[in-house]
Amino acid sequence: MAAVAEIPADANKMDSKPKAESEFSVQKLVDMFTKLNPSAKEFFPSSYSPNHDHRLQGFNQLSPTHFLVNSKPSANENFANNRRRRNSFNQGRRRVSGRSLKAQREDSIRRTVYVSDIDQHVTEERLAALFSSCGQVIDCRICGDPHSVLRFAFVEFADEYGARTALNLGGTVLGYYPVRVLPSKTAILPVNPTFLPRSDDEREMCARTVYCTNIDKKVSQAEVKNFFESACGEVTRLRLLGDHVHSTRIAFVEFAMAESAIIALNCSGMLLGTQPIRVSPSKTPVRPRVTRPASH
Repeated sequence: MAAVAEIPADANKMDSKPKAESEFSVQKLVDMFTKLNPSAKEFFPSSYSPNHDHRLQGFNQLSPTHFLVNSKPSANENFANNRRRRNSFNQGRRRVSGRSLKAQREDSIRRTVYVSDIDQHVTEERLAALFSSCGQVIDCRICGDPHSVLRFAFVEFADEYGARTALNLGGTVLGYYPVRVLPSKTAILPVNPTFLPRSDDEREMCARTVYCTNIDKKVSQAEVKNFFESACGEVTRLRLLGDHVHSTRIAFVEFAMAESAIIALNCSGMLLGTQPIRVSPSKTPVRPRVTRPASH
């Protein structure tokens, strides 16, 4: 600083004046920085937490890694992140799929009516013809009632208007009894299209076939055949099905005559073994089993 005092007065007029002012400004900044506290929170990024290193006492001990915000993740972290993203995506897709199926089911219920007190001689074709005056019928399912000689059915329309109009048919005499028509609380379970009749012959087979459920697992196929032949008529083909999941089995029974199938509908509620069976018209024919040639 003494050297500065010895500079002649006329030196202020020289070109070195800006340099002296610059040096003075730099010195002033140095003095200001030396008075700053390097441990002040203003000098640390928001992502840094002093709890990560309790040994930190000053600026000189601060490791450069404390300031690395976007550090490169390890392979394990990448795998975990990708798995979380995949799980979130799959869960979101399942939620969307579940909501879509629920919406479709609710729409189907709104387009369906429940019909009860149906005469045992009324066929699904005749019932569908009655309700076709209300709108396009896309499915009709008659079911056996184990507690009554009468049956019930579900009729699904192409739109809600047809279902609402169908409610006006309550009290219509169909066969020998007036039917009751109410809004349905359930949708019709669709049938696998590959099982439906593919020809006129198979449709005729359906007219001679009944679908029987709630069959006691201890009952053999021969016993099922004897039961229906003694009560209804000659059985030409029978398919008894079951698995380890359900406590009862089902059967498709084909008769020689369509009249026998109509009589079989009256067997709903009768005991076969220890269980009351339910009998309904079959939507599918009993196709003969395909025998594969033995390999040589």
